Amino acid sequence: MAGHVRFGARTGGALVMLGVILLVLGLFFSQSVAVLFNMIPPAILGVILFFAGLELASTVRDIGSEKKDIYVLLVTAGIGVVNIGIAFVAGLALYYALKMKWVKV
Repeated sequence: MAGHVRFGARTGGALVMLGVILLVLGLFFSQSVAVLFNMIPPAILGVILFFAGLELASTVRDIGSEKKDIYVLLVTAGIGVVNIGIAFVAGLALYYALKMKWVKV
């Protein structure tokens, strides 16, 4: 979604249109979806992913300046490399443990 917003999709209608397109591709053109996706040059896909990554990375500046906020960010990102679900739970657990002062940094 960050990539969509970065390239101009500002309303929910853009995501609905994308969903309808993907649904039609999946239901009626499932045999040729790989061919359709291979038509996108890797360089263009790389640029799109680069800007989506920049958009997601820009949220780091919104992280609070407190030390505990940075620890929660680093733990969640570190575990997220392995499993995003476990990272979410670990980030929440660490956040609330720091908030309740069960853990000190």
